[in-house]
Amino acid sequence: MNHPVRIRRIAEEDWDAIVALEAGAYTALGLCEGRPALEAKVRASPATCFALDHGRRLAGYLLALPYPGSESPALTSREEVVFHSRNLHLHDLVIARDLRGRGLGKALVRHLTAGARQLGYEQISLVAVGGSHTFWAAIGFTARREVVNSPGYGPGSVYMSMSLPPEQAERPTAEHPAPAGALPSGAPSREYEVG
Repeated sequence: MNHPVRIRRIAEEDWDAIVALEAGAYTALGLCEGRPALEAKVRASPATCFALDHGRRLAGYLLALPYPGSESPALTSREEVVFHSRNLHLHDLVIARDLRGRGLGKALVRHLTAGARQLGYEQISLVAVGGSHTFWAAIGFTARREVVNSPGYGPGSVYMSMSLPPEQAERPTAEHPAPAGALPSGAPSREYEVG
């Protein structure tokens, strides 16, 4: 059965499912942060944090917040300071184990990237953990081996980044007008249906 997939902003009722997904992804790596730290990251930048629904189930999430380039938030920290930076740090992306390999993580990253461009970010950074650097490299992130990560991210963690060059938006013309209700090129809506 083909379930509809929707990307939307995180809501209060999502937290039990988010915490369960996070525990399932990171307990074995010793990298669980817990609900207060995750909630603090969303409070720091709610417009860049998303839930992914697969049918009626919350099946994934992405947390990103502005953070100085070449730095990353400490795990389990409650982010009290909101940085004004052109770098958006993708702190966490989790897809339910049984739904991995279907392009859902890439869909979340595309949604984030479109919104980040619209908001004026010039770069997205992250710390790849648990051998995930190959996934991130395949979608355009480059390892920055000169950046030293906090030991809290575990052995083999890799700081990575990706530049966000501005998109050259096609301007509507008389021959090709914008559809009624269209968003500006690359603008994410509050909700997004995935193919």
